[in-house]
Amino acid sequence: MSDIVPDYIEDYIRSLLPGETPALERLRLIAETNHVPIIFPEVRNYLEILIETHQIKSILEIGTAIGYSAGVFAHAMGKNGRVTTVERDERMIAQARENIAKMGYEDRIHLIQGDAQETAASLTGTFDMIFLDGGKGHYIHLLEDCMRLLKPGGLIVSDNVLYKGMIATNALVIRRKITIVKRMRKYLDAISHDPRLMTTVLPLGDGLAVSVKKAIENGKGEYATDEDVFAEDEAVEN
Repeated sequence: MSDIVPDYIEDYIRSLLPGETPALERLRLIAETNHVPIIFPEVRNYLEILIETHQIKSILEIGTAIGYSAGVFAHAMGKNGRVTTVERDERMIAQARENIAKMGYEDRIHLIQGDAQETAASLTGTFDMIFLDGGKGHYIHLLEDCMRLLKPGGLIVSDNVLYKGMIATNALVIRRKITIVKRMRKYLDAISHDPRLMTTVLPLGDGLAVSVKKAIENGKGEYATDEDVFAEDEAVEN
């Protein structure tokens, strides 16, 4: 359970969800048996809806684990979709490669071994969606590269942003998690007030933030750059 909403509500919502593919169900059972954190069922369902309604065809994922969510994305996008996923843990990488092959998604999922910040900084091109599910204390450090790599109108989806309720109240904060909590609060404040984004935080799973990169025209029939958006925001304030 997520610790964010009452168990009886979670149980009821999950009873309404469509089932997983057999391959994804197998991965979920493996994750549960080995205590590997993966996305909650209601988060999976919501992400599938986002992919369908926004016609997502390219996703950058930070935090592969055993490849469950990458498999969800590949299945939801279909044969023309592509997932680039980043993981630094060698044990997880080995399992993810095996699981991706068993799902038959080797041509749809590109797995990169490396540090999230270093890899994000080195990537080029753009993505329709970026899914942050790696180290929770590092989301804030990834934001600017995410903005650079995200298409106008694209989505940044950040998982576990309420972190067992600790982000919302100091009463739940565990001492050894203080740094993560401080950084996550800073991240949520940043994406909630960044003029380049529209953001909502949802009590799904362990907390899910969905941010849309604004597609503002700069008067030349082109999408505005980040500098254009900031300049426009300053002009309004003055």
